Amino acid sequence: MRGFSGWRWIFIIEGALSVAVCLFFFFYFPSFPEEAAWLREDEREYVKARLRADQGRNAADRPISLRDVGCVMADPKVWLGGLMYFGLIVPAYGYAFFSPTIISTFNYSPIQTQLYSVPPYAVAFAFGLMIAFGSDRLRHRFLFVVGPICLSVTGFAVLLAVHDRTAVQYAALFLVCMGTFAAMPVIMCWFQMNLGGHHRRAVGTAWQIGFGNFGGILATYSFLASDAPFFRRGYGICLSLIVFGGLCCAVYAALVARENRKRDAAPGADAGLTEDEKTELGVSRRPSPLPAGVPGRVANARRAGSESRVSVYAVMARRAKGHCRGRWIGLEMCLGI
Repeated sequence: MRGFSGWRWIFIIEGALSVAVCLFFFFYFPSFPEEAAWLREDEREYVKARLRADQGRNAADRPISLRDVGCVMADPKVWLGGLMYFGLIVPAYGYAFFSPTIISTFNYSPIQTQLYSVPPYAVAFAFGLMIAFGSDRLRHRFLFVVGPICLSVTGFAVLLAVHDRTAVQYAALFLVCMGTFAAMPVIMCWFQMNLGGHHRRAVGTAWQIGFGNFGGILATYSFLASDAPFFRRGYGICLSLIVFGGLCCAVYAALVARENRKRDAAPGADAGLTEDEKTELGVSRRPSPLPAGVPGRVANARRAGSESRVSVYAVMARRAKGHCRGRWIGLEMCLGI
């Protein structure tokens, strides 16, 4: 149609929709709770209190400078965040791009190939939800990254070693898909929750996603037609990088655990820092006192019979009284220590 093939129109339509949604959010979605026009003042205070309990002050009043970027990138843990994501991106893109090509080598017809490419994604979806639920329930990240990575490593090892048993090879694709796509979101959550403050989180997140997605370029050239039907080079690249990503996760976990021990051993080391400086360094603290006026608002809301506002202020009160423990920002959600 109009000189373009059907597959080209699919990408054009999908891209146009993405651009339209981005433009909508750019002009309508606020960067900070203070800028949300549709929230009431008490709702803004509630959202800001929750964010402060999670990541400290957001420093929204100060723009990010090159000095901020350099300060964030001087932390080796930030570099590890990008590397461990890169290690998972290559097998993820490799599977997403070439799973139909791989399945077609199992002597299926084109229609069967497309049908057989669906079940691994369906099982991976359910498995990913289980991993996310368990990780959040136990307030732990590291083992919920390593476990799925081990599944993916097993799958690639089987694909490298077995070439004459279709059922085993197909089962290995399930392990690859489940492990890779379950570990990736946990890695992103783990790293980004450990970035204290708006500036560190903005720079660190941009680095992790921006650098990590370069792995898609490598994945594109990993499974060449000349390597069919065994694809030893592609499987070897994916296996090597996912092991590399797992090692980076282990080093990252060791570094954040060491950081926690250092801060526990010297609890007053940050006494001379301002709240903004603590935030920029990723230093959490015990929750600050209840925002001014909240106790009175709870009583007024109860007298007025407003259960929704009572629950909002009650949550703020519980957080302020110490139900949100803090050491390194987000670390207890990551390692459970």
